Amino acid sequence: MTGGLGPTRDDITKTSLCEYFGTKLVFNQEAFENIERIFRIRSYNITPLNRAQAEIPESCTPLLNINGTAPGMWFEKDNKIYISMPGVPFEMKALMTDQIIPRLQNLSHISIVHKTILTHGVGESFLAAKIEEWETSLPDFIKLAYLPQPGIVRLRLTATGNDRELLEETIDDRTKELYNLVPDLIFGEGEDTLELVTGSLLKKHGFTLATAESCTGGYIAHLITGIAGSSAYFKGSVVAYSNEIKENVLGVSPATIAKSGAVSEETVFEMAAGLIKQFNVNCAIAVSGIAGPDGGTEDKPVGTTWICVLSPKGAITRKFTFGEHRGRNIRRAALAALDLLRKQLK
Repeated sequence: MTGGLGPTRDDITKTSLCEYFGTKLVFNQEAFENIERIFRIRSYNITPLNRAQAEIPESCTPLLNINGTAPGMWFEKDNKIYISMPGVPFEMKALMTDQIIPRLQNLSHISIVHKTILTHGVGESFLAAKIEEWETSLPDFIKLAYLPQPGIVRLRLTATGNDRELLEETIDDRTKELYNLVPDLIFGEGEDTLELVTGSLLKKHGFTLATAESCTGGYIAHLITGIAGSSAYFKGSVVAYSNEIKENVLGVSPATIAKSGAVSEETVFEMAAGLIKQFNVNCAIAVSGIAGPDGGTEDKPVGTTWICVLSPKGAITRKFTFGEHRGRNIRRAALAALDLLRKQLK
């Protein structure tokens, strides 16, 4: 179970668990020292409510939460295991990965091996069609799960059996087959992101990058600068939301916009070329589109997006047609732009 472990009156998980397991809350020094550590980092004062988070059911085994103030709790009763985790997603995920899964695996003689392959470029159904024969050939002890999100499909392989070494070897072999089958679609594994992988390629080549963003409104720059060390290759960004900025800052010709429109192959190429000149960089990404939900026309419906990537490896200008949801269109455009640059540099 997750959530309800906070310091406020509506957080009743611990008292409910005490009632169920017939126990009481007791003060846990280790949990309190963790709270003190976190508050010291944030220069906060500990209140009685915060201190109460160090009180946990006496019959549980505490699971120290180094990312937050609410410890997890492990209960055992009638040959069953009950686990309570904080509701904050990144805290819950870390606790599950670092403590709970290893603890559960130690209780079982069965080995479980996971590998996640990250893809971009096609939707779940199209990807499934491309790898259908490969998927069908997987041995019974390996299961494949499709985990889609806007712009990305994660393929999670799970192998179960007694021989961990065999499981790892088989998953590695099958992963190599997948790379050979759809090499252009795979950009990484595990916790990789497109911005991380693309940034690593920029560093590898010693290239620098700037972005010119219209419909994405700086989101590409946001993703890039979310990576530690990105200052080594990222010079900056222009949010060229208006035609005035496209013309006066990036040097796009007014005649180009008048003839082809702000959302066009010609305009994004001139935006990217202007970046190369203004920022003195090796690589440039330019994006212009109609994010929606309004603004579309018969010729250029909502979701129409043009992306240009310039680098020492060449120039790519491509049209994409996304959906009608503004937020998803912005994210998908940003990921598509990063993936175009990744493919150029790999």
